[in-house]
Amino acid sequence: MKTLVLAAASLAMMSGAALASSQNGMIAKFNSSARVITLESGKSFTIPRDVALPPVQVGEQVSIQLNDEGDKVTTVLR
Repeated sequence: MKTLVLAAASLAMMSGAALASSQNGMIAKFNSSARVITLESGKSFTIPRDVALPPVQVGEQVSIQLNDEGDKVTTVLR
């Protein structure tokens, strides 16, 4: 029984990264000076200065990766 509990706890700890979420969509607006991307869905994301921002423009498809809490952008992919 202890083995089963330990295995389940280990699996839960290792899958923490899988809880991070992502938002995919087409860029509707992009404010480069404020580092804000707004998707066609209406959701806006402020990209922190410590996160690399690839060259993006309105009309491009992007994937915005968020931290586990879903309140901070960790990666922007084209």
